[in-house]
Amino acid sequence: MRLELTGRHVTITPIMRKAVERRLARLGRLLNDSIVSMQVVVTREKSRTHVDMTLHARGDHFLHGEGTGRDLPAALAVATEKIEHQAQKLKSKWTERKRQGVSTSKGASAVPRPERARRDLGPIAGEDGNAIRIVRARRYAVKPMSVDEAALEVAEGRDAFLVFRNARTDTINVLFRRSDGHLGLIEPEA
Repeated sequence: MRLELTGRHVTITPIMRKAVERRLARLGRLLNDSIVSMQVVVTREKSRTHVDMTLHARGDHFLHGEGTGRDLPAALAVATEKIEHQAQKLKSKWTERKRQGVSTSKGASAVPRPERARRDLGPIAGEDGNAIRIVRARRYAVKPMSVDEAALEVAEGRDAFLVFRNARTDTINVLFRRSDGHLGLIEPEA
């Protein structure tokens, strides 16, 4: 978490920083350490101290609180109280969303029709009737190399397979690590 502490017409001392961090730790516990950053501006105006706080939580949620008081602790307490109230509402939204099940109308619309499932790469029914999801893991460039070079790369790396362009035949091949420890090669038919 990033903390930006700014002082206008006041010098930020280590004691002030510690007071802000103590209040921030309390907010962090409330939001389960999902705070991304915090900006605090302390302004001194005649005999009053004004604190302006903006908290950025995960999911692009911004909480804002302002407080004015005779000294820093009083102004800080007012500002953090406002942010705590907003944080409580945000946390209750997060927990309610976790508790809610999928309604029957939403659940029915989320299941794709069988003819669309193959085209969309959506859920496909497995042998036991459960839906199998296809998760796109990553994309990488298909390099031209020989089968021996590909075997060395699979043996050295922690990946279980390698998709490569065979330099000899100029076709896409897949080299994979088998359960018996050997390597398997998948070549397309001509």
